[in-house]
Amino acid sequence: MAQAEIGIIGGSGIYNMLSIERKRDVRVPTPFGRPSDIYAIGTLEGRRVAFLSRHGRGHLLLPSELNFRANIYGFKKLGVERIIALSAVGSLREDLRPMDMVIPDQFFDRTRSRISTFFGNGLAVHVSFADPFCPEIQKTLENSCADAEIKCHRGGTYVCMEGPAFSTRAESNTYRAWGMDIIGMTNLQEAKLAREAEICYATLAMVTDYDCWHPGHDAVTVGQIYDYLTRNADHAQTIVRLAVAQLPRERSCKCGSALAHAIITDKKKIPPAARKKLALLVGKYLKNK
Repeated sequence: MAQAEIGIIGGSGIYNMLSIERKRDVRVPTPFGRPSDIYAIGTLEGRRVAFLSRHGRGHLLLPSELNFRANIYGFKKLGVERIIALSAVGSLREDLRPMDMVIPDQFFDRTRSRISTFFGNGLAVHVSFADPFCPEIQKTLENSCADAEIKCHRGGTYVCMEGPAFSTRAESNTYRAWGMDIIGMTNLQEAKLAREAEICYATLAMVTDYDCWHPGHDAVTVGQIYDYLTRNADHAQTIVRLAVAQLPRERSCKCGSALAHAIITDKKKIPPAARKKLALLVGKYLKNK
């Protein structure tokens, strides 16, 4: 079913990728249920891409309602090897201003009860997640921001909170005291599952506002935030187009072999049902076992 090499996940404000050519919509069934929406498959800068609206077109799904496993599995089934994730975030630092882009390099998990793994039910797998983002995509995004002359900050920690309500002032100030940089509600589970699927993953975080720690936060209107969101979405479309054109054809990172030493279960004792359900992910490691 391989139809694309690069995946794009659109966050709040980005429900389609305008510059995809010869686009067609594809529904992708998965063992984990339905993805957030159909995948838009087509060509962008001469590369085969698949676009998925994280919250569904029309923004129908809350962060806690997202079927992260189905979304990432769908990309894997389409043949995707790299994912660029777009995400609207709040800033926890004075110098990360609305309209800036951030390419984070770490996560801090503040979610509860979300499913963050494909595995279990007789198949124990533990992937390395010390460095959760693909350095090749990060560098390409940084270069693309420079080419587009859009202000970008490389590095920082993304706090992934549960939501859907935003932080209390006490929480926001605590995250700042801990040295966190930006805050959002979605990317952590995507990154973990992408690692398990051996798909490269990186985030382009679009700052829409300061979190509630900022003394000027209460003066920000919904109209202003919507304006930032719209303008950020336009910038993100440009950056993604440039990044897709620049990404190397072949991967030289370690993302594509994340499961090589991660399967802990005795391969002879893996239940047939688990083998069948997860063959797309682990089949190459279980041959003749």
